[in-house]
Amino acid sequence: MNRSSSPSKDRFLELGASMKLLVHLLKRYIYSGRLTLSLGCNGQRLTLATMPKSNTLPLPEKTLIGICQMTSTADKKANLATCTSLVESAAKKGAQMVYLPECSDYLCEAKSDTISQAESLDGDTVAHFMNLAKEHNVWLSVGGIHEKGSSADADRVYITHLIINSSGHVVSVYRKLHLFSVDIKGGVRLRESDVAIPGKDILLPVQTPVGKVGMAICYDLRFPEMSLILRSMGADVLTYPSAFTLTTGMAHWEVLLRARAIETQCYVVAAAQMGRHGKKRASYGHAMVREMIPVMEHRRTDLYGVLTANSSPDGDREVYMFGTHPINASHVFYRSTHSFAFVNRKPVVPGHVLVAPLRAAEKFRDLTSAEVCDMFSAAQTIERQLSNHHSATSATIAVQDGADAGQTVNHVHVHILPRKPGDFQHNDDIYEKLENHDKRENQEHRWRTDSDMAAEASVLRDLFACKAST
Repeated sequence: MNRSSSPSKDRFLELGASMKLLVHLLKRYIYSGRLTLSLGCNGQRLTLATMPKSNTLPLPEKTLIGICQMTSTADKKANLATCTSLVESAAKKGAQMVYLPECSDYLCEAKSDTISQAESLDGDTVAHFMNLAKEHNVWLSVGGIHEKGSSADADRVYITHLIINSSGHVVSVYRKLHLFSVDIKGGVRLRESDVAIPGKDILLPVQTPVGKVGMAICYDLRFPEMSLILRSMGADVLTYPSAFTLTTGMAHWEVLLRARAIETQCYVVAAAQMGRHGKKRASYGHAMVREMIPVMEHRRTDLYGVLTANSSPDGDREVYMFGTHPINASHVFYRSTHSFAFVNRKPVVPGHVLVAPLRAAEKFRDLTSAEVCDMFSAAQTIERQLSNHHSATSATIAVQDGADAGQTVNHVHVHILPRKPGDFQHNDDIYEKLENHDKRENQEHRWRTDSDMAAEASVLRDLFACKAST
């Protein structure tokens, strides 16, 4: 690990009696050479770290990441300016991925202010981060923004973690599962559930230039089950963007990060808020990673089973991502733990649909064994129902993996086409049709309207008895 230099004493934030312990920790772990720590200077710091090549995890050698630390306030414009400065600095130094902390957009003391400043994912704040990633050609982990809730829950928000690729596209959206609640006598009182809506799903790790990143936020750190599930899904890196309170941070932050790293053998990246945000709130944080012991290989799953995550229908989701293409939830008719299926905008035959993993994996080899099993199980279930529904006598099931296989979207997927006698003059004609059916210059069939696609998906949802995100 590269390690940051220790700031001079006169630039430390005043932490009162806690300062002595903090300096002790700083010296101890920087001198050990095993950790990367950041201590805020005027509320802002960029730490660069290299992830060494691993014998057990498929990470590239000497991949540089940027871990950003800041002190957010209620001033959204100023906070975004700070984020911009940190990302620009990291990009200039060669970082391939930059991590920002929870509440990167703002941190207010009053609930009304928190609600009023929240935006939807198509708002200006997310657009700012998308442009920032594209402009500087870096991946971003935007560790926590306040996402506007649904109309049915307009007085609360989601705390949402985004991963944005270097092309400026949002590739994964995680909403905080565990909501913090603490009431320390004579100290801090904070109940996130008063202002935040809990998320519903543990997401599959995202393939990035620094490995497969498992997404979490702050208080999720206290739940080892979640980190073990992410590891079992193939995570190389666990990220916990945080705004830990000063009291709990001094007591638990270090040991919790180390515990999650040791038990999963994943790298841990924890971009954090630091310092005083206002009269009522102060944050604490630094980052660290684990060393290598093959603990995952030693787990006795024959005795206590394999941890898996159940995926809810996620009824308030509006968009699924198919590569960089958003798929309206009204076009999705089936969802399993790791996969989703949606109707085709230009079907080759009636009933032609697609099945894809929820995680945007470009190649078949990028899928975990759990994702492979789930995708083919879903394809089998869907083919059986569609063939019955369309009175088909056969079916073509084709996996598209790469451009030479006819793939036009960088997201491995399965085409399912119910077949009837005579639908093609020669059987192999179907592959030419598949290769060219979605080309815009192909005017043989016009693009279907959104309403036509939604109508078909609605029929299929009833067919599968599946409430898939409408």
